[in-house]
Amino acid sequence: MLERMKGLPDSVLGFEAKGEVTGADYETVLIPAVDEMLARRKHLRFLYHLGANFVGFEAKAVWDDAKVGLQHAAAWERVAVVTDVEWVRTAVKAFALIIPGHVRVFHNRELTEARQWVSE
Repeated sequence: MLERMKGLPDSVLGFEAKGEVTGADYETVLIPAVDEMLARRKHLRFLYHLGANFVGFEAKAVWDDAKVGLQHAAAWERVAVVTDVEWVRTAVKAFALIIPGHVRVFHNRELTEARQWVSE
């Protein structure tokens, strides 16, 4: 499940992943929010927290994540991913090589720092 994060500046779109994230979560929550933000702004600042309650991604969610990331590759101004899941951390670092924006990976204990960095 994806839950929109509160308390972020209007320029930042943030989500917290809880339990298993599904393709339906991307299609009904994340992708519409990204599209709505891009209708108002040229660039996105994005915070994605996969904390202690996150258990994994459904295959369709992984595909949708890659698709939305690449479809809007030039729009990602700053992306902060907060997780202790090692394969996600590695995948995000690889993704960072193909987008022109700034991408940083933080550990769960660094969520406050991630919020500050993506909001700068």
